[in-house]
Amino acid sequence: MQVRGSTVLLTGATGGIGHAIARRLHGAGASLILTGRRTDVLQPLAEAVGGRAIAANLADRDDVQRLIEEVGEVDILVANAGLPASGRLMDFRIDQIDRALDVNLRAPMVLARVLGERMVERRRGHIVFMSSLAGKSGQAIGSVYSATKFGLRGFGQALRGDLAPHRVGVSVIFPGFVRQAGMFAESGAKLPAGVGTVSPEQVADAVLKAIERNKGEIDVAPLGLRIGANLAGLAPDLAARIAGLLGGNKVAEELAAGQVSKR
Repeated sequence: MQVRGSTVLLTGATGGIGHAIARRLHGAGASLILTGRRTDVLQPLAEAVGGRAIAANLADRDDVQRLIEEVGEVDILVANAGLPASGRLMDFRIDQIDRALDVNLRAPMVLARVLGERMVERRRGHIVFMSSLAGKSGQAIGSVYSATKFGLRGFGQALRGDLAPHRVGVSVIFPGFVRQAGMFAESGAKLPAGVGTVSPEQVADAVLKAIERNKGEIDVAPLGLRIGANLAGLAPDLAARIAGLLGGNKVAEELAAGQVSKR
């Protein structure tokens, strides 16, 4: 699908990865509707890319409904918003589990349900879900986060089949560790030597590629991490042992510690 001349709703626009996606899509000629919780960040970004800002909290179901009503028809949905949810299950309160599910999984599903129906009627559109390599490989100290990201993968795969006959594409993006912006960068966690990262701009490039080439899935990570994540689908016990030996549990502990206040 051609991005130029299309109207895009981008959720999670106030984060660093959201900024990169907004600027990339703007550069490709999209008309942007940006949403996020932080109006102090959202409005200046909207002005910079000539877009429209709608503040919304995707953990609030009424706010999700209001957002849907305000945006009207869009050609492309980029469901990028997500909450940090690393940590052991027993360290989460029930309301924190609910909040992670609402933002990371329910909101993208509801937006896709309503906005996707409008795309089907026009026989034109594309939906992008921002998952994670944690949506392919569930490791210790990440059960809640992985559950939401695995859910997005399964939902996206199945929805792609449902909407393909109506000329509406669906893509899922799987970033690895992102430097300079996003949950990993903000947590302060340190990676073992030799474990690479990607930039927010690489994630943004993948979003554009997914839309314009109608790609079902795109991994955005160095080769070693991509191999490890895909190995987990074939041999999860082996992949978990390897991750532990390479220091994966230590990284997960640091991620969880850096995200406690943001759950």
